[in-house]
Amino acid sequence: MIKKLALSALVLASSVYAANEVNVYSTRHYDTDKKLFKMFEEKTGVKVKVVKAKAKALIKRIESEGSKSPADVLITVDASGLYKAKEKGLFQSVESDVLNKNIPAQLRDKDNQWFSLTKRSRVTVYRLGTGIEKELSTYEDLADPKFKGQIMVRSSNNAYNQSLMAAMIAHHGEEKALEWAKGVVANMAKAPKGNDRYQVKAVANGIGKVAIANTYYIGKMVGNKDVSQAEAVKKVKIFFPKFENGGTHVNVSGAGVIKTAPNKDNAVKFIEFLASKDAQGLFAAGNFEYPVLSGIEPSDLVKSWGTFKDDTISINTLGENNAKAVKIFDQAGWK
Repeated sequence: MIKKLALSALVLASSVYAANEVNVYSTRHYDTDKKLFKMFEEKTGVKVKVVKAKAKALIKRIESEGSKSPADVLITVDASGLYKAKEKGLFQSVESDVLNKNIPAQLRDKDNQWFSLTKRSRVTVYRLGTGIEKELSTYEDLADPKFKGQIMVRSSNNAYNQSLMAAMIAHHGEEKALEWAKGVVANMAKAPKGNDRYQVKAVANGIGKVAIANTYYIGKMVGNKDVSQAEAVKKVKIFFPKFENGGTHVNVSGAGVIKTAPNKDNAVKFIEFLASKDAQGLFAAGNFEYPVLSGIEPSDLVKSWGTFKDDTISINTLGENNAKAVKIFDQAGWK
């Protein structure tokens, strides 16, 4: 009898504990997120437990854990990760007036299985004093031979490049997208290596004149403790390209509630918080990202870079075209 009571108490304690937590699997690795999680805990009393890894590893982990997975929320930093998680049946639909109101339709899944939390623009960054900015215009133009030996960009296995290619396919079809990829490869200053910051540093130090990078990396480099980054970013400036028949490419970080979430209510509450005014303001100020909530201003540094018009391609399309993008990169010899 005593054993039964002890077991019942243990189960009860476990249930109470689970009811006051939300388990987040996240590919994001920013101090801003830590602050947001603490804000959520203080606001709701719900403990945020975080597991960090790359999207592919987290998706595989959730699959292997199956119905016993403790995961409540998956956060990824690219549209393709959200798409893949949905395709594998890892998310569930969420009905939330808050999310429907705060997040524009083009920035959330058509079945309400995932929701964008921030926007990132993939742009060109040029070295000051070269005059190259006079030649910059569209993404398509980067394949022009006039840029031969001038472009720095990371490898094709990078999700940000894959989503840019997915948008190119959406605008022009696979054949023209392949031509574009071959043109960019021919214009590379050197073989792809390193992350976006590496590309910016290379251009700042005279290797090529134009880098392809996400805007928020520039914000991260300003005043960085790593002197090489802080000095490099002083020598470059952002230019916002656009597609010939569209706007500037925008990717997202976003989140969805796991289908087997043991704490679904907390999971929904957590994502609603990340789409709230306070959280969106911190995303913008602390991580130099663009908010998805209307009325929230980007940081002063981000505003100093200038304005642009978002491309009209649906975020869903970036995921749908991911496999085609990878195939085209291979065909073009983009390593």
